[in-house]
Amino acid sequence: MSLGIRSMTPGEIGLALDWAAAEGWNPGLADAGCFHAADPCAFLVATWHDEPIGCISATDYGAAFGFIGFYLMRPEFRGKGHGMALWRAAMARLQDRVIGLDGVVAQQANYRKSGFSLLHRNIRFGAAAPLNTAQPGPPPVEASRLTFQQIAAFDRRYFPAQREAFLRQWLTAPGHIALALMGAAGVQALGVLRPCREGSKIGPLFAETPEAARRVFAALLAKAPAGPVFLDVPEPNTEAIAMAQDAGMAPAFETARMYAGPAPALPLARIYGITSFELG
Repeated sequence: MSLGIRSMTPGEIGLALDWAAAEGWNPGLADAGCFHAADPCAFLVATWHDEPIGCISATDYGAAFGFIGFYLMRPEFRGKGHGMALWRAAMARLQDRVIGLDGVVAQQANYRKSGFSLLHRNIRFGAAAPLNTAQPGPPPVEASRLTFQQIAAFDRRYFPAQREAFLRQWLTAPGHIALALMGAAGVQALGVLRPCREGSKIGPLFAETPEAARRVFAALLAKAPAGPVFLDVPEPNTEAIAMAQDAGMAPAFETARMYAGPAPALPLARIYGITSFELG
């Protein structure tokens, strides 16, 4: 038996991103550093005679929650049991936690066999050149004008666990644009745009009201570089779907948000853009 499973080194995470790009997942240009910050040991690699053949991420967000992503095997090594060994290693790393994932259509039946249940669909909306959706009212400000504590507290309303190390990287990574909308009650919306191998993605986009979401969304679109823009929307948020459609975006891809264990009680009606299919 020459199959090995170990943690990826920081320099190897780029290989996982290359494999993801080959599958059409369109990773961000600075994702490697951000994902490593979330959990330095999250990425596992399967090797065959020391040659990398597959990967998976099992991000540990603390004692109660984890998230699985980046489940990939090179095509010539599929169907040989190597992927299942890698899957079991990821599940073992997150044992005794509620585990989330965003499953592609082809794998959802297999995830159900491992104890995952569907909560909702996520829909990726995209447009080659989104329409100008500028909104009246005070404009958003750069998130750097807020204290990190303000941002982290706001983020925690929408995510099942603290993720401060990741958030620090995500807000300030090269090319990332982070905007916040303030109101009398404090932070009303937060959004981040990041450059990707094709165009850019907006995520997260969290907002207390549809109006606040649209203001930040419009401001991020106005700052987006040339190329397509994508937004990953939880299907139950009909206001988010309408916002994307009003900008000329159309569905391009879908996943299923699934959980093993009790699903976190997240405010889906106020989640307008998921941070990342890979990390939740």
